[in-house]
Formats: sequence, structure tokens, C-alpha cells
Amino acid sequence: MTAPTHGPTHGRTRPSLTEQTSATSLLRFATAGSVDDGKSTLVGRLLHDSKSVLTDQLEAVEHASRSRGRGEPDLALLTDGLRAEREQGITIDVAYRYFATARRRFILADTPGHVQYTRNMVTGASTAQLAVVLVDARNGVVEQTRRHAAVAALLRVPHVVLAVNKMDLVEFAEPVFAAIAAEFTEYAASLGVPEVTAIPISALTGDNVVTASAAMDWYGGPTVLEHLEGVRVTDDPTEDPARFPVQYVIRPQSEDLPDYRGYAGQLSSGVLRVGERVAVLPSGRFTTVTGIDLLGEPVDVAWAPQSVTLRLADDLDVSRGDLIAPAATAASPTQDLTATVCHLHDRPLRPGARVLLKHTTRTVKAIVKEIPSRLSLADLSQEPAPAELVANDIGRIVVRAAEPLAMDAYAESRRTGSFLLIDPADGTTLTAGMAGEAFGRASAADPADPADDEGWDF
Repeated sequence: MTAPTHGPTHGRTRPSLTEQTSATSLLRFATAGSVDDGKSTLVGRLLHDSKSVLTDQLEAVEHASRSRGRGEPDLALLTDGLRAEREQGITIDVAYRYFATARRRFILADTPGHVQYTRNMVTGASTAQLAVVLVDARNGVVEQTRRHAAVAALLRVPHVVLAVNKMDLVEFAEPVFAAIAAEFTEYAASLGVPEVTAIPISALTGDNVVTASAAMDWYGGPTVLEHLEGVRVTDDPTEDPARFPVQYVIRPQSEDLPDYRGYAGQLSSGVLRVGERVAVLPSGRFTTVTGIDLLGEPVDVAWAPQSVTLRLADDLDVSRGDLIAPAATAASPTQDLTATVCHLHDRPLRPGARVLLKHTTRTVKAIVKEIPSRLSLADLSQEPAPAELVANDIGRIVVRAAEPLAMDAYAESRRTGSFLLIDPADGTTLTAGMAGEAFGRASAADPADPADDEGWDF
């Protein structure tokens, strides 16, 4: 797609999309690995050797390491920030780190390795463009490795890096690396992962993390940082159809603008232009974009992820939660939804549960009508009609919403194809969902037709 450009508008010239992205190249990536695979050490080594650690942070890590009787700084402490994490020596929460090199800016999500924290990986990888999956060279591909690969595939992360760690403990043997890389790549291919890059490393000593390893001269590929800097990011929100969730209706009381009505929000994807024919969803009414205001000034075109205010030709009933999209690509609103979900809360999710469904800026009442299947990540088999989903479970659900939702399939848009289920009593997030996704071997269970429930009549 050609990047949108435009000339001066009302005396002002704004940079084109190409000019903006070339100057601010950003990669969002997540790390995942089994317990004690050295994931936090890898992240710490990456930050340390790329000189992305402040002096006071390094001094704090050195002090904490000495208090534990260690001669060298324990770089894992750069990411294990919670007290419980430090006491147990494990990663519990998703730790976000921001750093930059001369070639690219990065947002890193360091996710936990324990099975009971799979939900945290779903959170950290939900917006990732690349996932780094760590494997201990001594143990090879284990069940949690397969679990992390499956979650990355389920979330449609475009790029996966297999980092075979602790190569120093297997004498930097090439056959060990080759066997692990072959097994993982075959499994990832069965999941539909489009690309796997395998890199042999030692996070403890820094081999092939930022600098090339002299001990593994048989490996001719990039280091971890070189790959992160050079990988081509294809998850460009402007390449998807335009989607504009309305956040706020602006009606300034001004003598200069007595009839002004603007619809403020952030473009979640795509490009919108003045003069474009659009649909307001879920009502399905059509109109034309007559103006776009960016930072208080009119422009001819806007693209994701800019926050703008739209002005429309017709006086329609538009409010927070509505979605504005090009008329030609607008999704068909529906109240019935089948989706793959990861259950996040310790409270189980059961058929008949009354929830709130949040999609972009729209929140509606909904009922979980059925749970057709639950996925086993060990062998990708489906358990038909489970009684409930518990924390970290991935399964298929059928939901009936009180009002129509203009939701895309997750396969078409990770931004407008995802949603959350929320407890209406206390606002707790229960479940993260991906509309229309099917994963693993097909289940024999067929979704039943949704029916109305007493008290939630829809």
C-alpha cells in the first residue's frame, strides 16, 4: 500500500506516514520460556550489553547481587522488579521495558514461565510483533515450550525467535542446537507459525545476545539484537481497513462555532480521508467525512494510530462506542459471537455467566451461552463441552450480546477482532477473547443456538 501523503492544509504541512515511521521505527516483542531457562538473564544481558541500563539501576543490581553472595551482577534482577519475584527468584508479573539502539526503538514484555502464569503471557504477547521463546539447551523442547509456541500462534504473532540458551553448559555443541531447532520448527509449523529464527546463545556470558560468539564459530546467523534490529515489521496498522472507535462527542459552546459537532477518538487501523464515504456502526447509517481535526488544526488525511476528531456531513446519532469505518469495508454487526478465549481470572467461567463485553470503546451486557471445547496445548486436542474454564485455560465460547457489535475476525485484525469479558459486579477482567478464531484439532461439539435468559432479555 502506498503511504498516505498530503500537501499543505490551511497553511500547515504535516509529515507523511513514511517520514514518521522511518524516523521512529518501533518493535514490540515479548519473551517467554520455562522456569529457569534464563529468560530474565537474557533480557538483563540484552539491556546491559546494549547500554540501555542507567548507572543507578546497575548499581542497585550489583548491590543486590553482593548481598546474595554473588561476585558478578545478577542481570535477571533488572526485570524481576516485584519483591515476591526477587524472594522466589522467578518472574511473576509481565515486566515492560523500553530501550533503544541507533537503529530501532523497542518495547519489551518479559512474561512469566510458570504454567499458572500462562495468562500473563497472553497479556504480554497480545500486542507483540515478535516473540522470543527460550529453551534450555540441556532440556530441549518441553511442554511449556510447546505451550508458549501455541500461545504465540494463537495470538498471531508474526515472528518467532527460538533462543537456545545455556549453550555453554553443553560445550557449545552444534548438534545439540540443530536437534532442538529442528524439533521446535516442526512443531511451530504445525501450528501455522509463518517464520522461526533459531539462535544459539548463552545469556549468562553474553554469547550471541548482542555480540557474536567466538565459541560458536559454526553459527553464521545474526545475534539476538541484530535480528531484533533488522526484522521487517509487517504489522502496519495502516495496511488494514480503517476503524475509528468513537471515544467522545465534542460540542463546544462557542459563538464562533455554534454548530460544531466532532467525534473524537483514536484510529485503531487504516487511513481516513476528507470526502470519504463511511458507515456508522452498529446503526449502519452512511455519511461522508467533511473534516478531520488533528491537534486542533484541520488536515486532509489521518492514519492509525493518530488521535483525531472527525466531522460528518449528516447529523446522525453518534455516541461513544460507535465505530466509524469506510462504507466498502464495514463489518456486519452481530449479537452472536463465537470466539477463542484465554480465561484470566481465578474465578471459573461457566455457561450462563452474565458478563460485560468490552470491544474497543463499546461495553455491552452479554451472556456466555456455551463452552463448546477446551484446548489441550500439549497435543492441540479439544476436550468437548467442558463444564467450565479455569485460569489459564484456552477454549471456545459462544456469547450473546445485548446489543449488536461491529467486530472483525481476529484473523483479519488483531485490534478490532479482540475483546474482554468483565465481571459486571466488580469490574474484574475475566477473559480475553479473539473473535472467530479456531485453533487445534476440531471438536465434535457444535454450538447451540443462543436463547434469551431471564433478567438479561436479549
